[in-house]
Amino acid sequence: MHTLAIDTSNQALGVAILKDKELVGEIITNIAKNHSVRLMPAIEYLMENVNLSVNQLDKIVVSKGPGSYTGVRIGLTTAKTLAWSLNIPIVGVSSLEVLAYRANFSNSFICPFFDARRGLVYTGLYESREGNIDLVEKDQNTLFADWLDKLATFNQKIIFISPDIEKNAEIIRERLGDNAIIPEMTYHTPRPCDIAIAAAGKDPEDTHTITPNYLRLAEAEANWLKQQKDN
Repeated sequence: MHTLAIDTSNQALGVAILKDKELVGEIITNIAKNHSVRLMPAIEYLMENVNLSVNQLDKIVVSKGPGSYTGVRIGLTTAKTLAWSLNIPIVGVSSLEVLAYRANFSNSFICPFFDARRGLVYTGLYESREGNIDLVEKDQNTLFADWLDKLATFNQKIIFISPDIEKNAEIIRERLGDNAIIPEMTYHTPRPCDIAIAAAGKDPEDTHTITPNYLRLAEAEANWLKQQKDN
């Protein structure tokens, strides 16, 4: 079985192809550049280099958020289009769960997060057990300071994984002290091959109804709803 994995939910763009459970090829870039013009060329380049035709794909897996609203839409729309046109299953995975896999095999709590501006983060709490990642606290959009205070009550070692780790490391260490574990920077970029691992035990979703998991409304949509309510 050939699986195509796609992640454009945040700054990093990732594409991977797996044959059964073996990684065949992977492309990752971590630059601030438009995913919409680079995703399909990346997929085509990777497939050409691993000598795979599009008709040989058996499944699509994709990060469906939270993260960048535009980035999530680009990846999910591309994944849905491919799944529909090829008539193959599609599985959506939390972008936070994918990021948590960067600390797999640690046998500890893992806190992946993405900056959501204004002191907010998209985050959740996971636990690595014998190579598996289990959800402990559901994915949410919350004030980072409040979230750290909650994590401190666990009184456990917690690994923090985030592409935004550098600007948040000080407050993490301030709130959790020695219980905060922050790996080297190379561990803080999600890998698309981890989407396939995370999706392995999940059921396929309906191609037409699978939707992004933003965790909060886009600001423009929230303002529009508020205006309608006021009116």
